[in-house]
Amino acid sequence: MEKFMRMGAILFLLMGFVPLALGGGHDYGQALTKSILFFEAQRSGYLPGNQRVKWRGNSGLLDGKASGVDLVGGYYDAGDNVKFGLPMAFTVTMMSWSILEYGSQMSSSGELGHAMDAVKWGTDYLIKAHPQPHVLYGEVGDGNTDHYCWQRPEDMTTSRSAYRIDQNNPGSDLAGETAAAMAAASIVFRRANPAYSRELLFHAHQLFEFADKYRGKYDSSISVAQKYYRSVSGYADELLWAAAWLYKATNEEYYLNYLGENGDNLGGTGWAMTEFGWDVKYAGVQTLVAKLLMGGKAGSHSSVFGKYQEKAEMFMCSCMGKSNHNVQRTPGGLIFRQRWNNLQFVTSASFLLTVYSDYLTSARKDLHCASGSVAPSELLAFAKSQVDYVLGDNPRATSYMVGYGNNFPQQVHHRGSSIVSIKVNPSFVSCRGGYATWFSRKASDPNLLTGAIVGGPDAYDNFADHRDNYEQTEPATYNNAPLLGVLARLHGGHSGSNQLLPVEVPHVAKPIAVQPKPKASPTAGPVSIAQKATTSWVANGKTYYRYSAVVTNESGKTIKNLNLWVSKLYGPLWGLTKNANGGAYGFPTWVCSLAAGKSIEFVYIHSAPIADVSVSSYTLA
Repeated sequence: MEKFMRMGAILFLLMGFVPLALGGGHDYGQALTKSILFFEAQRSGYLPGNQRVKWRGNSGLLDGKASGVDLVGGYYDAGDNVKFGLPMAFTVTMMSWSILEYGSQMSSSGELGHAMDAVKWGTDYLIKAHPQPHVLYGEVGDGNTDHYCWQRPEDMTTSRSAYRIDQNNPGSDLAGETAAAMAAASIVFRRANPAYSRELLFHAHQLFEFADKYRGKYDSSISVAQKYYRSVSGYADELLWAAAWLYKATNEEYYLNYLGENGDNLGGTGWAMTEFGWDVKYAGVQTLVAKLLMGGKAGSHSSVFGKYQEKAEMFMCSCMGKSNHNVQRTPGGLIFRQRWNNLQFVTSASFLLTVYSDYLTSARKDLHCASGSVAPSELLAFAKSQVDYVLGDNPRATSYMVGYGNNFPQQVHHRGSSIVSIKVNPSFVSCRGGYATWFSRKASDPNLLTGAIVGGPDAYDNFADHRDNYEQTEPATYNNAPLLGVLARLHGGHSGSNQLLPVEVPHVAKPIAVQPKPKASPTAGPVSIAQKATTSWVANGKTYYRYSAVVTNESGKTIKNLNLWVSKLYGPLWGLTKNANGGAYGFPTWVCSLAAGKSIEFVYIHSAPIADVSVSSYTLA
């Protein structure tokens, strides 16, 4: 994103209510299809055989190599060619949340598989970006040098330096958001790809521990991100956000207690927000905790969770114009937060309003605001009005989704779409030559960036469709991610199920990923061990493999004091505690026993076949 500066991220917006007329007649199914397709245009790395955006090619194929790590893949955040970890992880979290709430509606429209593919493209990269328990790469590329050039991703000549956080250079906000993304995505893949789901959860546990133990703001460690994705709100909201998602993914009391015991000191019960996005997560975590409370899952924390819910409802009321501190709206009725990429806040608020409407419906409750009660249907109607505005029901009759409707932005601030496809003309586009030939060109983009939600109009509903108007014409992945859920809900209607209960993601017709056949390791009595390779890559002339090993208690009793022996291991291992005796390993620090039928997973990386893992000893409780 071009020179993104966040200002006043946690201030109330003391603006008045403007009545909003509801639009109608939109094809939300078509909009959903297009909004998912946009993510394929943002892909970095080796593009798959089923790539549908044909004008894109492979790019960023050496990412991470200079740092000795494979960072090929992931998403470009907006109209540039940088991979920023914080907004990418938030994008994955919100796509996952959309699927978890409205997967059945996506399935009925035939888009669930595409949505899950979009999530997996992100999580595959995030796994690579977390090569060690306390190391997480948070950026590839440098915004300053990248913005000096106007090149297709396929032609990049700019710096591809990789920037990381670790225990000496912490980043709790980045690690926390990435933990949230991994945890949320683990639920998405629980049925379709159980092994992958466990791998995601393994990383989520480690990242949360890293974020919580070594506290600090990521942009103090990755200072090159400050001009583009400064963490104004700090990391407290991400710690709560990650804990909420880990509880949803695991049902482990530790994370529920974390939310209850840290709600006050980390701001979850104190901050009443009027925005929700990649920086400020409070309204999101407050909505999740309110769902837990309404679903009877607060345990002994009902009083504290009630405070979270109060703040969640203040957010909803402010959006509805029913609070003492309401959000600003344009004369045409659009939520307005800032002149730079305002639609990110519109789509995220619309998502929270939509899910909260369904939570209230399931709980058979209304929203109680300072200016009166609001029925769940009113929340959904307002969210619909915001989406309808984005799709063209506005004073300019302009659709702010590229490729939807008859009047949409033609000069999008996006390098890939504004330069002729490398498939059409493979001639090299130079760094500054791209500005001279393509950026300054007063014509429509040669490649249609289908489904992209651009920055949108200003506070008075005005919009200038010019490529150099990056505040209004630049798209971003986090603009689209929350919209997936809202569009699925508007297209498919209510699922008929209780939204307060755990929802299983429906099966999709095609497999999400093909996994190598597992290898059964030697077992000892009631303990089974299954191993398989989950990914591989080439670095410095060597092929490295990441292996997953799942240890399962097949007995009818609880196992304690488990000791494993690992031999023929030639690289790092995560998920077990190494004992003093050579290749002996025990439970990880966060596990003290293994209940009947339960499993733990550990992973290791080396450039060799599967290691030998066997059981040395254990006790049955």
